[in-house]
Amino acid sequence: MNALRALSMLPVLAAMLMPAVATAGLTVRDVARVRGQGEVRIGGLGYVTGLKGTGDDAKEALVARPLAQIFKESGNEPGSLKEFTKGKAVAVVWVSCTIPERGAPADEKLDVQVTTLLGASSLAGGRLLSTALSGVLPGQPVVAMAEGALDLEDPATPTVARVREGAVMLADVLGPELLDEFDLLLYAPYVGWSAVNQVAVTINAKADPINNAVARVVDERTIRVSIPKAELSNRAAFLADVFNAEVNASLLDLPPQVVVNSRTGAIVVTGEVQLRVSGVTHRNLTITTVTPPQTGTPLNPLVKRESWTGLGQDGLPNELAKVNDLINAFKQLNMPVQDQISLLSMLHKSGSLQCRLVID
Repeated sequence: MNALRALSMLPVLAAMLMPAVATAGLTVRDVARVRGQGEVRIGGLGYVTGLKGTGDDAKEALVARPLAQIFKESGNEPGSLKEFTKGKAVAVVWVSCTIPERGAPADEKLDVQVTTLLGASSLAGGRLLSTALSGVLPGQPVVAMAEGALDLEDPATPTVARVREGAVMLADVLGPELLDEFDLLLYAPYVGWSAVNQVAVTINAKADPINNAVARVVDERTIRVSIPKAELSNRAAFLADVFNAEVNASLLDLPPQVVVNSRTGAIVVTGEVQLRVSGVTHRNLTITTVTPPQTGTPLNPLVKRESWTGLGQDGLPNELAKVNDLINAFKQLNMPVQDQISLLSMLHKSGSLQCRLVID
């Protein structure tokens, strides 16, 4: 039970928890991006080796021909494709990589996702051979190379895997240079006149509190930012002020929803979102609802958990827990962002998270 971490919704513990503020630390960077600085997706056809009988059937020409080419290039050309008819140690896969909005310079390492294309049943234990990654359009140049050991993120889906920092950038892939004037675009969950106006007000209050002329609204998604002449000599400091300006999500006039920014790890809860859950298990995390608190008996003793926290219900047994309480518990347990996203998705699909969930 050492690996088990429990979040028990016990009213007796409610007084130990202050109401969480899920929007704390929300900045302009979390709700908007610079026009032209979007994600770039690259990919390529690859091969996974080292599979223990779970790979593609080598009798298939689509598998045998590439294998024959690999052997030929290594100086050991096979006499016939029939030499590859035994064993299922290789799988033909598609390798994809997402270059983040900030771009990626040469030599930077990024994660890649690997997905089977033919009949392989599992990628467990495999290793991705060196794979060239280019833009998804025909004729685009190779910008990265990927290889490495595979990591199954979800054992229930063994045909999809990840190579941590498996891609190495061969060339710079960077966004456009920021000129004296540039546009910020709100991410889709925040688009609206109230939100765009509030973000503009936030930027002006941080970067130009006297004149309030740095940011102006163009439309319900776009804010035009002009760098004052006095700040041009210290452009980096000005941009830092703009992007780090804290946004009050309660003033964005958004419907009740949970918005997750997977790039930054920010989780924004707008409105009062209740959590209806009796029990959810994800990896080594268990969430249970117990009202009233359990007591141990000789036949059914309470098990001590090494890492846990209480999930408050405002001290009232009949009150439902709030999503803010859950996110506060995430922070106390120092849960990785991807695990937070996975758990929120499970709760939403089960109907326990009764609001709109947006994973951006």
